[in-house]
Amino acid sequence: MNIQEFINHHPAWFAIAFPVYFVGLWLLVSTIISLAGGWYVLSQTFRARVPFDGSLWSGQSGYMRWFVNYGHCLKVGASSNGLYLATLFLFSFMHPPLLVPWNEINIRRTKLWVFGAYVTVTLGNERPIRLRVTGKLADKLRESAAKHWPVEENRGSTI
Repeated sequence: MNIQEFINHHPAWFAIAFPVYFVGLWLLVSTIISLAGGWYVLSQTFRARVPFDGSLWSGQSGYMRWFVNYGHCLKVGASSNGLYLATLFLFSFMHPPLLVPWNEINIRRTKLWVFGAYVTVTLGNERPIRLRVTGKLADKLRESAAKHWPVEENRGSTI
């Protein structure tokens, strides 16, 4: 018996099994992304314990290690306490909100000849994880962080 015949003979079972399968797969993928990208490592030290109070931008993008792309699903904020990172609700499994203090952050700005600028934000001193964001988002964060923003390391133009 192939899958289609099974579904035709047992539609109620399929109606229950498919959502369970889908949710399980969603949670598995979210776990793999958290582990591969480094979010899980960061959450061991920098989990936000109180609600964030500062400037916040939703729908932002960033890249972490192993080319993990958080495309338009990040909430990124800055306050005097540090850099805040969270994901939108659908992506929050294994991605607790983070608040990384400014003294645990290094900034390197890189200008690309063709694509503009991006900023590498290294989070954590003991177990560093890199987050790459656009120069535009970094400028907003720097403005909100004001005097707390770390000194930037500039890297020249690259192709």
